[in-house]
Amino acid sequence: MTMRVRRHRLVSGLAVAALALLLGDAVQAQEASPAGGYQLPAQVLVDIVDAPPTPDVSLGPKSEWMVLAQLPNLPPIEELAERELRLAGLRMKPRINGPSRTRHATGMTLLRVSDGEERPVTGLPERPRLENPRWSPDGRHIAFTHTADDGIQLWVLEVASGAARALTGSDLNLTLDAPPAWLGNDALITTLVPAGRGAEPPVPRVPSGPVIQENLGKTAPARTYQDLLTSPHDEALFEHYATAQLAKVTLDGTVTPLGAPAMVWDFDPSPDGKYILVQALHRPFSYLVPAYRFPRRIHVVDPDGDVVRVVADLPLQEEVPMAFGSVPTGPRNVGWRADAAATLVWVEALDGGDAGAEAAERDRVYLHAAPFRGSPMSLITLGLRFNEIQWGTDDLALVSESWWRSRQTRTWRVQPGRAGSEPELLFDRSYEDRYSDPGSPDTRRNDRGRSVLITADRGRTLFLVGAGASPDGDRPFLDRFDVRTKQATRLFRSEAPYYEWPVQLLDDAGRYVLTLRESVEDPPNYFVRDLQQNTVRQVTDFPNPTPQLAGLSKELIQYQREDGVDLTATLYLPPGYEPGQGPLPMLMWAYPREFRSADAASQVRGSPYRFTRLGGWSTPIWLALGYAVLDGPTMPIIGEGDAEPNDTYVEQLVASAAAAVDEMVRRGVAERGRIAIGGHSYGAFMTANLLAHSDLFAAGIARSGAYNRTLTPFGFQAEERTVWEAPEIYFAMSPFMHADSVNEPILLIHGEADNNSGTFPLQSRRFYHALKGLGKTVRLVMLPHESHGYRARESILHMLWEMQQWMDRYVEQGEGQQVTEVGSVR
Repeated sequence: MTMRVRRHRLVSGLAVAALALLLGDAVQAQEASPAGGYQLPAQVLVDIVDAPPTPDVSLGPKSEWMVLAQLPNLPPIEELAERELRLAGLRMKPRINGPSRTRHATGMTLLRVSDGEERPVTGLPERPRLENPRWSPDGRHIAFTHTADDGIQLWVLEVASGAARALTGSDLNLTLDAPPAWLGNDALITTLVPAGRGAEPPVPRVPSGPVIQENLGKTAPARTYQDLLTSPHDEALFEHYATAQLAKVTLDGTVTPLGAPAMVWDFDPSPDGKYILVQALHRPFSYLVPAYRFPRRIHVVDPDGDVVRVVADLPLQEEVPMAFGSVPTGPRNVGWRADAAATLVWVEALDGGDAGAEAAERDRVYLHAAPFRGSPMSLITLGLRFNEIQWGTDDLALVSESWWRSRQTRTWRVQPGRAGSEPELLFDRSYEDRYSDPGSPDTRRNDRGRSVLITADRGRTLFLVGAGASPDGDRPFLDRFDVRTKQATRLFRSEAPYYEWPVQLLDDAGRYVLTLRESVEDPPNYFVRDLQQNTVRQVTDFPNPTPQLAGLSKELIQYQREDGVDLTATLYLPPGYEPGQGPLPMLMWAYPREFRSADAASQVRGSPYRFTRLGGWSTPIWLALGYAVLDGPTMPIIGEGDAEPNDTYVEQLVASAAAAVDEMVRRGVAERGRIAIGGHSYGAFMTANLLAHSDLFAAGIARSGAYNRTLTPFGFQAEERTVWEAPEIYFAMSPFMHADSVNEPILLIHGEADNNSGTFPLQSRRFYHALKGLGKTVRLVMLPHESHGYRARESILHMLWEMQQWMDRYVEQGEGQQVTEVGSVR
């Protein structure tokens, strides 16, 4: 007879006593807390959330040094509560003339790759808030910004001495989030607050008139963007804070303004440092689309700020077609050729930018070398939509293209130094097919600090790095690839019990490679691997930040849907749990994805050998309270041939969930009636649909979701059709329309300041109102100041408290709706 295992029976010995004390303290704290206010979950969860983060790592251009950036714990809610402007799809902090909700470091350490020597960084400011690290091309300096109380400063670190110093006062204007860039090795380009800017425009006490928008017969569909401009005052505020002065700052702190102030969207010095490509926004603004689709002037200036070439003056982009893969007309993806001194490169659509139109040719790539006289050179004409270019030499560059509807991707070899040369096809495959992925070419920064292809044998050989997806899971690899024969030779493949990713080749011969290695028990650390000797030398020694769950059980499992589609998930079981002990309460956490091929949907995803980094966002954190966790059970929504995936969304979703539940019951690790389903964003949408259309789960947890698809009428996620083209699909897929069928308790959590397209907070509020009005069991939690992903410590801990209370009541104690034995669609 199988017995139910309650979660507190999972840990034995001293661990039981310790966990009991932790849980006891948490329960007392919760019971003593007044109604309302932020709450704390069990202490063991608090300790995991408060664990010190692992440093960020940035490798220098010559792979000699890396900088380790120490990161703070979660910010307090008071930081998010500071005044923030939400304009034109951007979020900005007026006090500092910069973006809000950024991630910063609190310290830096230099580490030499060859011997592991650590060099402390001196001279940093008090209470450092360090961002935007940028290595100089020669690797001798690292530029970064520091956010002081009164604004943003530009700093520089000398690698040889480890000494840091300020180059400017709190003068930077990074409102449009364009970070400083190196101009050679001795100066930087950045944007400053214009001299004499004055105070921000005041809010009018009395409106001057109504806000009017009109359309005179033009087709201008748009997704449901957030934080758009809504009034003339918004326009004035945006222009006030977005206007910046482009400037050059030398390493001795000399500041030279370049040109007149403008709304500088982006800037990029040429590799030789003789020109600067500048993109600046201008009026008229839009109340329909974000700033990146505002009118934009793209031009090249010299180091004195004088314009030498206007590339384009692009109009407002309100009329871009809705078909996936559609793009604006005119030059786009404007930049510099990385392996040349000063050659502009850009792409232009040949199909009017409309992916819904029939066309044999879609895009053309152009080159224009300094001094930018005459006509540009056509590099390649593409039959699909342009993706990217990776530069190598005059004889070798790689151009990739893809097409959404077919999932086709192609990679071409071109010779940019030979005008009129024919492109050569290297790869042609479906990007859904992970098993056939040949990998991506490894690159390194050249003497000008630009990323270029690593080649050997006079350009005949490339080095490809890939995830190595296989029926056994992901096994990263490094290959030597012959461009002429198109044959690959394997140099390295990750082997059990490790997951080891090749980060950077350290020599052109392909012998030494810097890797990032981890296992179920070992956190990720950097190693230098000698591929000839098959030896490794450890470079970093980052500890396990959350040893509370050392010894957890992790298994990459495979099972099958009733229609024959193979599914994958990662099954976590608490430390000390043994087979045969009986079923546990379980949390499933998932996110559905669309496919055009059942074979691709059936491919295994993930690795059984990766380390599990625990935190407030990690689902396996619930192992600490004795829950079993099924993380990432694949929920493929497939549409082959002329069928669209969402034509049978509900049926396929329920079938995938039923297969996961059946597999957990078959294994004896969970039982019907004590399994919760949860997800974030589109996973929340999935959760609500599963509760509306099946009786598989005892309860649901839906975070930051959208539940009424008629509020996103011009498409959502991977759905291209509008609500007027497919009203029955929008209705069938909207759990709001089926709220009367939700029979299980559902917890709704949402950030009050969600800025993700489509998941505006109104979605959760209206779904809650519907469920409450129908007499359902539902709880709505709106987190103040939080966006689509929650950041504040108080918010994360309260989110965990809400989830803990919900699961303890409706899953662990079994007070939720009783579920049926068979997960058929209602």
